[in-house]
Amino acid sequence: QVQLVESGGELVQPGGSLRLSCVASGFTFSNSVMLWYRQAPGKEREWVGTIGADGDLANYADSVKGRFTMSRDNGKNSFDLQMNNLKPEDTAVYFCRALSQDIWGQGTQVTVSS
Repeated sequence: QVQLVESGGELVQPGGSLRLSCVASGFTFSNSVMLWYRQAPGKEREWVGTIGADGDLANYADSVKGRFTMSRDNGKNSFDLQMNNLKPEDTAVYFCRALSQDIWGQGTQVTVSS
């Protein structure tokens, strides 16, 4: 079954850190560009970042640049998002996406609040 499963979202205080994970199955993960998106309540889904198939190229939205870092382990079919210095405006459901399959995970909720 072709799928992506995210995990790691939770409630965190402003200034805190979280690491989200996305595990892929059912396709050749190492061939796929991977992306993170997020969707805040009442807002459209927003692109967060893109990482190349080899993990050597990454691009980030200006809103997260310098605070978020993507990484991937092609041997484990996993794709992570390290989020530091979190702000209340980072509150959203976070989704991973595999470009080669055009599939999305179910999302994981991140809430930044004191």
